[in-house]
Amino acid sequence: MCLGIPGQVVRMLEGYGDQLALVNVAGENRKVNVGMLPEETFNAGDWVIIHMGFVVEKTDKAGADAALAGLKMMGSGPDSGEISKASP
Repeated sequence: MCLGIPGQVVRMLEGYGDQLALVNVAGENRKVNVGMLPEETFNAGDWVIIHMGFVVEKTDKAGADAALAGLKMMGSGPDSGEISKASP
């Protein structure tokens, strides 16, 4: 597992070769690119790990929680305000 920002897919976006998803990250919706995982399908409710605006891993709630715990341990979790202010 890479250390990235967890988010939950809200919906897929039309256009852009079907490579963009709207993902809820710490309460804010962000457009992210899913093109690095062409073998995966994404649906509303799916959990993903994001790095530099790209989905690098499809995960489950436990994986998202683990990624968030790692961010919190490093002082970059939502409690510190870092995730919600970061650019996608």
